[in-house]
Order: sequence, then structure tokens, then C-alpha cells
Amino acid sequence: MFIGHFAIGFAAKTAAPRVSLGTLFLAAQFIDLLWPTFLLMGLERVRIEPGATAVTPLVFEHYPYSHSLLAVLGWALLLGGLHFLLQRERRSALILAGLVLSHWLLDLLVHRPDLPMWPWGNTVAGLRLWSSLTLTLALEVPLFMLGVWLYSRSTRALDPAGRWGLVGLVLFLFVVYAGNVLGSPPPSVEVIAWLGQLQWLLVLWGYWVDRHRRALALN
Repeated sequence: MFIGHFAIGFAAKTAAPRVSLGTLFLAAQFIDLLWPTFLLMGLERVRIEPGATAVTPLVFEHYPYSHSLLAVLGWALLLGGLHFLLQRERRSALILAGLVLSHWLLDLLVHRPDLPMWPWGNTVAGLRLWSSLTLTLALEVPLFMLGVWLYSRSTRALDPAGRWGLVGLVLFLFVVYAGNVLGSPPPSVEVIAWLGQLQWLLVLWGYWVDRHRRALALN
């Protein structure tokens, strides 16, 4: 699950028009922004095993601090709480918290039973949609298209940067997704971790695009 998370971020603009797309991306992708850093710190582990699933060659061995349900609930409360303290907007804070939680729920659909319920113990969950490339694409691609459509219809470009910046962002996400799904396995865990850090650039791209668009609900 990759563009599916960004789809939820795009779609959330309809419910939180005052929140930047960059912030919505940050929330929807938050635990995958934490995960590469935890890999580099040695707190979490992943193994590359070509053929592990039909979609990804990654075997998630240990990621309780970023991806256990209990930890995700904590991260959701933290991010939502920080937004409320800074902006005093309860609705937006709840939406951001929900976006953090949505990441785990979407991962639940596609992962093998490797998502921990809490940071300790061996209770894991996962509905294995990654066992089928066709089913994975049938879920994620339409979800992404719906999210982009909802964002585009709820905002208006203020200038060419707002129009073409969004087009470029959507196309870039598709290219990255295609590379992840159809490309060769990554050469090492370190490469995965450092490439994962580049997701912050997508968050910044979201902030830039949103500055050049106006939420129609605010007109």
C-alpha cells in the first residue's frame, strides 16, 4: 500500500479544507515516515525476500513502534493533539488523527499477518491482499483516482503552478508506485531506509501545490 495512503490524504481535503495537503499527507503517511528512521536506528527490522508476496519482496520482521495498532493510536493522538494545541481546530485535529489510524487499517487489508496489535507479544493481523497483484491494483489504483478526483473538485488552481504542480505530483506518485510494484527488489535494507526518507519531499510537494490552490469550501 503506497498510493492508497496518499489517496486518503487527497480525499481528506474535502472534510478539512483549511488543512494543507502537505499536512494531510503527513498524517496519512506518518507511520511510514517514522519507519525508515527506526530502521536506520536499528529499532525495527525488515528482510528482503524476493517472491515473499506477489506485490512486495519485503518481510516485516519487527516494527512494533511504528506499526503496532496500539502505537499507531498513540501517534494519532499525538499528531491530532499537537494540531489542536497549535490551531485550536477540533474537527481538523480529529481528521488528522483519523488519517494516521487509516494507514494501519489500509495496511491491514494488504499485509500478511505481520502487523502487531501492540508493541509486545506475538498477536499479529493481516488480510493478505498482497498475495494477489490483480486484487491489490484493483483496490489501490481506483482508490487513488477517487482521492485525486475529490481533491481536484474541492480545490481550484490559482495559477499554472497549482494546476501543473498537481498533475506532476499525481504522475510522479504513479511512477513511483509502478517502480515499487513492477521493479526489481531493492539491493539492501539501508537503501530502503534512505529512499523512505525521500517521502518527506512528497509532503513538501503537497504543501507547495496546496499554496497554489484554493479550497472551494472557503470561498
